[in-house]
Amino acid sequence: MADMTRRLLTNVRIATMLPGGSLLDGHALAVEAGRIAFVAPRGGLPAEWRSVAPEDLGGRLVTPALIDCHTHLVHGGNRAREFE
Repeated sequence: MADMTRRLLTNVRIATMLPGGSLLDGHALAVEAGRIAFVAPRGGLPAEWRSVAPEDLGGRLVTPALIDCHTHLVHGGNRAREFE
């Protein structure tokens, strides 16, 4: 049975929150228990992650938890209840 608390996403393009909007191409992103464990360049996986089956994302862009919470003028006023 696969360990569902660990995921290894490979061949991803990662948007960082560094000044200048840096993008990292061809990296691996490891997720453990729903949290980012690490980001590593291709070939830089820690030994304990080499047995985790990778999921190739084909160069897709991964961004850090962006949520579309925009509104339109027609909805003027407080929309806080919609985000509860």
